[in-house]
Amino acid sequence: MTERTQAPYVRIAAELRGRIERGELRPGDRVPSTRAITQRWGVAMATASKALGALGQEGLVRAVPGVGTVVAARPSSGGPGRRAGAEDDTAQRALIIRAAVAIADAEGIAALTMRRLGAELGVSAMSLYRHVSNKEQLVVLMADAAFGEQALPERPPTGWRERLELSAALQWRLYRAHPWLAGAMNLSRPLLIPNGIRHIDWALAALDGLGLDNDTRMHTAITLFGYVRGHAVDLEPESVAERSSGVSGEEWMRARETRLAAMVDGGAFPAFATARAGSALSPESLLHHGLTTLLDGLTTRIATPPKC
Repeated sequence: MTERTQAPYVRIAAELRGRIERGELRPGDRVPSTRAITQRWGVAMATASKALGALGQEGLVRAVPGVGTVVAARPSSGGPGRRAGAEDDTAQRALIIRAAVAIADAEGIAALTMRRLGAELGVSAMSLYRHVSNKEQLVVLMADAAFGEQALPERPPTGWRERLELSAALQWRLYRAHPWLAGAMNLSRPLLIPNGIRHIDWALAALDGLGLDNDTRMHTAITLFGYVRGHAVDLEPESVAERSSGVSGEEWMRARETRLAAMVDGGAFPAFATARAGSALSPESLLHHGLTTLLDGLTTRIATPPKC
């Protein structure tokens, strides 16, 4: 039977099957709903249902109540006692986390609600609670996923200072990619996320063999983490302000140059006026200046370790 003479549901099922086999649709991903199929292929609802039914009979998709039809998990060689459907549940949770991160990246964490997330996924907000307990848990999972995006080098720089500089750079890169992430972190009540602890562990390892006690090493690693995070907390408010106003931070400052000059060039703030004439501030310059100062101080501690 040629493609032209195939029944419409067969052609639709074949196209979706191909997307699944090529990995374009992964386990846990939603496949087009019957309504989406009718709109895309111009077929009746009964034809769309028949196409999904054919894929279901092949074991390629399955219906998840409150979510829709998703790609079924492939057979697993997991150990004995593995719960049936656990792989599907993990894939579905990963899908939810990816969608939540995308919303927060694009619009800020305040725009992320369970209702909005459900609408983005085409499911009810209540169905999401089968996979995450609440928004607080969702944010924890999002933060862990974000930190997991940044692979730490298996062969780090040999020097402790170069390694800590790289650690700071990798964290800053993550915060730039996900402006909401710094605000989600809290050193007083830290998120206990494996991928975040991995960054701390990597920095601690850089301080091995330098004559520092465990307390100093831990304080140093957490201070470095908190320092970078502290600079990054302004990234989301700036991102939100730029989206809403269409004006970048640099443009905003330039527009206020006349006002700033009137405040400081009249002699009321002589030190500020003098330093301002030769400085060019940016988020990156402030980050690098403070990091250099922090590591210079640590160099002194290493050269002259505290007396016991």
